[in-house]
Amino acid sequence: MMNKVVNNVEEALAGIVDGNTLMLGGFGLCGIPENSIAELVKMGVKDLTCISNNAGVDDFGLGLLLQKKQIKKMISSYVGENDEFERQMLSGELEVDLIPQGSLAERCRAGGAGIPAFYTPAGYGTEVAEGKEVKVFNGKPHILESALEADFAIVKAWKADTAGNLIFKATARNFNPMMAMAGKITIAEVEEIVPAGELDPNFIHTPGIFVQRVFKGERFEKRIEQRTTQPKV
Repeated sequence: MMNKVVNNVEEALAGIVDGNTLMLGGFGLCGIPENSIAELVKMGVKDLTCISNNAGVDDFGLGLLLQKKQIKKMISSYVGENDEFERQMLSGELEVDLIPQGSLAERCRAGGAGIPAFYTPAGYGTEVAEGKEVKVFNGKPHILESALEADFAIVKAWKADTAGNLIFKATARNFNPMMAMAGKITIAEVEEIVPAGELDPNFIHTPGIFVQRVFKGERFEKRIEQRTTQPKV
């Protein structure tokens, strides 16, 4: 059985160059490939098109790439808590394609499933529908949305085996499984790696056939985007 484990993040991200399209899993700061993003900053690659639900916060996640002006275009569904993302979008420095969240997830899933396009009612009658084909199904207008694919998909998993099978933990699963299917090369940043055969097949979320490289992250901050606490009584 093929061993897909590489030694470190540098080996995992080898081949990413200026102008690439990247899918990056995560929702807010939950389930983001933070070690990989930090390495992309160090690599200095630029003119990237990044497909991700949002862009983290100003000083963490994809916000670090925005600070360094390494992203040319964001394809996402939410500006979120990132002031720099908002500033670059409103100033015209950053090209942004804002997509309804369900449509973004399905466009990624369709890319991995080999479905070139699909119709959805989401976005009809808004700017999202401009220039897109419209058809009526059951009396309701739907717009045609195309699948999304990427040169590299970079995902964050909880556990992997050496064959690339992945398990995601709780809500950190979010966009990761569908993006893992849609990259020409999929890189999995994980917390734990076990020998092939140790994972229960019933609990594998992404089969290893979709994954080309696996590495164990060195550190995970697992930051919370907005921490809400109750005062002590």
